[in-house]
Amino acid sequence: MNVLSIAQSGMQSAQMRLNSAANNVANANTPGFRRDEVQAQSQPEGGVATRVQKADRPGVNLEQEVVEQMSASFAYKANLQVLRTADRTVGSLLNERA
Repeated sequence: MNVLSIAQSGMQSAQMRLNSAANNVANANTPGFRRDEVQAQSQPEGGVATRVQKADRPGVNLEQEVVEQMSASFAYKANLQVLRTADRTVGSLLNERA
């Protein structure tokens, strides 16, 4: 996998984490609601595979969800920065060869 694919998979994973945390907050007062838990696993060829599963027990910890949203946002931004840097690097290489 190249750096662009790895960063893209990281962005998709971060987006899934953010969506799940938002869903958990939105349903915090729903009786019997079991929160979404996002499981991410690094791949041997690079990148990350992400899946969502329901928690074993009902209930949502709002503080935990806010921290998860912040963490996912930072991860998304970090991967976006990798994409931007790769784009600038490729652009510079193309300008040098032209």
